[in-house]
Amino acid sequence: MQLFFQLKWFFRQHKLTYSIALLMLFSVSMLNMTVPWFIGRAIDNLLQTREFEQAEFYLFALLGVSILVYLLRYGWRRVLFGTSYKLGNILREQFYQRLLRQGQSFYNAHSTGDLMARATNDIDAVEMAAGEGILSGFDGLITFILVLIMMFVFIDWHLAMLAILPFPFMGYGFYRLSNRIHHQFKHTLDSFSTLNEQAQQAVSGIRMIKSMGRESLESQKFAQIAEQAAQTTYRVQRSEALFDPIIQLSLGAALLIALLVGGWQINQGHLTVGQLTSFTLYLSELIWPMYAFGWLMNILQRGNAAISRLDELLTLPDSIQDSGKQTPDGYNIQVNNLTFHYPDTEQATLQQVSFTLNANQVLGIAGATGAGKSTLLQLLMRYWQSEAGAIQVGGHAIENIALKPLRSLYAYVPQDAFLFSMNILENIRIGRAEASDEEVYQAAKLAAVHDDILQFPEGYQTLVGERGVTLSGGQRQRISIARALISQAPILVLDDALSAVDINTEKVIIDHLRQRQGQTLIIVSHRLSAIETADQIMVLAHGEVIEHGQHQQLIRQDGWYSRMAAYQQMEQAMEEQLA
Repeated sequence: MQLFFQLKWFFRQHKLTYSIALLMLFSVSMLNMTVPWFIGRAIDNLLQTREFEQAEFYLFALLGVSILVYLLRYGWRRVLFGTSYKLGNILREQFYQRLLRQGQSFYNAHSTGDLMARATNDIDAVEMAAGEGILSGFDGLITFILVLIMMFVFIDWHLAMLAILPFPFMGYGFYRLSNRIHHQFKHTLDSFSTLNEQAQQAVSGIRMIKSMGRESLESQKFAQIAEQAAQTTYRVQRSEALFDPIIQLSLGAALLIALLVGGWQINQGHLTVGQLTSFTLYLSELIWPMYAFGWLMNILQRGNAAISRLDELLTLPDSIQDSGKQTPDGYNIQVNNLTFHYPDTEQATLQQVSFTLNANQVLGIAGATGAGKSTLLQLLMRYWQSEAGAIQVGGHAIENIALKPLRSLYAYVPQDAFLFSMNILENIRIGRAEASDEEVYQAAKLAAVHDDILQFPEGYQTLVGERGVTLSGGQRQRISIARALISQAPILVLDDALSAVDINTEKVIIDHLRQRQGQTLIIVSHRLSAIETADQIMVLAHGEVIEHGQHQQLIRQDGWYSRMAAYQQMEQAMEEQLA
């Protein structure tokens, strides 16, 4: 019942649809109850009169009932299962919206494979419970009650009392099995999540696996996880298989009692052959309620296990609270004594970071790996929750600005550029759906990738494959930059997004970006040539700002920036000599 309680909002919303479906189910059950009665009456008439004509009425009645049952069964299936499919769509939409609202900490704690498993297997189990669960529960209960009424009221209540003696034992067996299946199916869903995660990682990293010769090791690892998932599924199937023997034994015992006692009653003249025939047919009608109850227990336990896993995510609070109401006045960025710790860590990733970036200026950020550069960018876009008031955009603290207008200020290009499985034109147009083809071409030219695209046989219609696998690293980065440029966001953020291009291409792109008017530019780069023309440069080390100024100022200070610039210039000179 936990499942139905949690889904009461859906049942209340579609109460009329469910009422119509249940009414048709009830009508089908009522019509089915007339079949054994018509057959029994026909047999008694044939035995008493020996004339077939008097039994024709009952035979035509059976034909009419069969046609009505067919039509009603078609109707309730359309209504009931169609409504349960709507539930699946609603849950998937809610699940997807929850994923969109979560911050970076959520995705650090949940793998892609696990989320995919919950969005598929778990929702399918809940959808089945809302459809087939309602069917088996209601139809089985109504059929069971009507059969008992027909046997007790219209045939012989003494015989009925004896025939149902095995049923309490069957109910106890169902109770024991349902508890076992609930725990086993929970393990099955968890195992499927692990299997899904391993498959997703293997497909995404297949080139790395082959390049390192790990095919056999990864195959063995996958086989072990698959075997574990198969074993958990097997245990569930083994438990479910016990429903059928319990049902057959109970109904077999009930039928044996009915035939022995019924035969004795016929011999005593207390029961007719037609009545005993009707009684045994009604008893056989109990096969469906028994299967329905077993199937209901199975579906409910599956649904309960699935809804509990879904509920963990659907009720999980947003990692970033979107409660802001203000709109930024301009695009100035001010950071005051920003200190940040990642969740569950004691060491600060950023410490006392302060700077001011006016609109249309260029900020360069440099520093060794792990200095906190990418973390700072993510805090500016509020992918992580920072201290209240530490970051302001347009004169307002970012926590007071709604997430959508805040993030719409930024066009973000990460180092690991992500492209979707569509053609190049569509990938760039993601930045602004209404952009014309000419605007796409112009953005590609600014990103210095237009000529590369034209060299492909299909040009801008070239499919890039999953995650852009058919392109080089530099091409992926430049297409991502073009996608960011076409968005026309007032702040462009490049997080080491030029690392895969050569020096000359980098200079071309930087020149193009500097020529753009009305856009603030934040560039994180290990290659100092990419930021030497910035209005201000900030050097981070262990989360602290150790140098801050313009290129020439930092060169004269003889600090980390000066030494790294000299090293990179020497390295570049050696490469030019070797070339």
